[in-house]
Amino acid sequence: MLWATKEKKMTKRTSLTFLAAAAVAALVALAWTFAAAAPASASKSTVIPIVMKDPGCHWFRVAGKDRVKLTVHGTTAFRNLDEATVIVKGSKATQRVAVGKTFTVTQPGVYRITMVGQHPDDNHLVLTVK
Repeated sequence: MLWATKEKKMTKRTSLTFLAAAAVAALVALAWTFAAAAPASASKSTVIPIVMKDPGCHWFRVAGKDRVKLTVHGTTAFRNLDEATVIVKGSKATQRVAVGKTFTVTQPGVYRITMVGQHPDDNHLVLTVK
């Protein structure tokens, strides 16, 4: 009889512990899911790097993949990690961005991005902002 009484008290305590552990595990899994999904899309808080990599030399690096053409929705920031200054040409303006600097594109349109002194056979990046 003494054993059964101890088991009843342990059952209540054990069930509360398991319930709390399950709730914590569910919250951690939910937080991890949102954190893992965030870098895959280009959003306002994401900075997309422009990188130097052969073959082709110039690339947008998005979610670990290199692209020559990129379409984004809304305001997006880019960081020049290429080997020299890049020239960003839009329909209304041209901007030079030094290595390591970040620039933000806010206006919809098509932008062409090249490097200063770029060889004609290197990649010419095309950015479309919707």
